[in-house]
Amino acid sequence: QVQLVESGGGLVQPGGSLRLSCAASGFFLKYYYIGWFRQAPGKEREGGSCISSSDGSTYYVDSVTGRFTISRDDAKDTAYLQMNSLKPEDTAVYYCAAGLGCKWEDGVYEGQGTQVTVSS
Repeated sequence: QVQLVESGGGLVQPGGSLRLSCAASGFFLKYYYIGWFRQAPGKEREGGSCISSSDGSTYYVDSVTGRFTISRDDAKDTAYLQMNSLKPEDTAVYYCAAGLGCKWEDGVYEGQGTQVTVSS
């Protein structure tokens, strides 16, 4: 069965950290860019972090730069998003996508999402 499954979400206090995982099955993650996206209630989905398939180059939007780190372990067909210094505005459903670029529209496979809630 071909799928991407996110895990690691939860409730965390402001300033805390979470590590999200994105596990692929049924295909090899190494051939694809991996992007992490998020969608907050009442807002459109937005991109946040991306890592290339070729040389591991990483890309971040300004709002997460310096706080979030995307990585990948192709031997495990898994990608990660380390999130530090979390803020209430980071609250959202986080999705990973494997595709041909960093845009959601480039995605070939998408996960179902994991909820991240930042609240005291």
